[in-house]
Amino acid sequence: MSTTTNDAVVTTDADRAIHIERVFDAPRERVWDAYSRIELLAQWWGRGHKLDIERWEFRPGGHWRFVEHSEDGTEGTDGFEGRFREITAQERIVYSFEWDGMPAHVAIDQVGFIDLGDGRTKVVTDSQFHTPQERDGMLQSGMEGGLNQSYHALDALLARG
Repeated sequence: MSTTTNDAVVTTDADRAIHIERVFDAPRERVWDAYSRIELLAQWWGRGHKLDIERWEFRPGGHWRFVEHSEDGTEGTDGFEGRFREITAQERIVYSFEWDGMPAHVAIDQVGFIDLGDGRTKVVTDSQFHTPQERDGMLQSGMEGGLNQSYHALDALLARG
């Protein structure tokens, strides 16, 4: 199998939403583990940079908080947090998402894991914002570049098995 190196497809079909799709060359169980097992998530989530896990309560109602350090450690940090709303093993995770760079602007993310039946998995994320301006602010923050860097780090993790 070849390693996926494509970027995620990011669309904005609705005025308060961001839709993201990405296919990974790994079975759904492995991709799910990379999202749900903190020791794996910490290796790719923050673009592969050093990630401090301040909280990880992977259950409905549980709180999560990560602080990502810049690649060389000189440009500071970015904090992210939220609460889990729904978790259906290997199928779906729904959680709130707040970036310290846009405090009090909370999105609701739904992440689906689709088994493509050929050893690959499609991850589909829908982020819903309160206003079009909040959605646009997130898009202008560089989130697409950071997301793709994280997904490339996930590709590397999945390739290692």
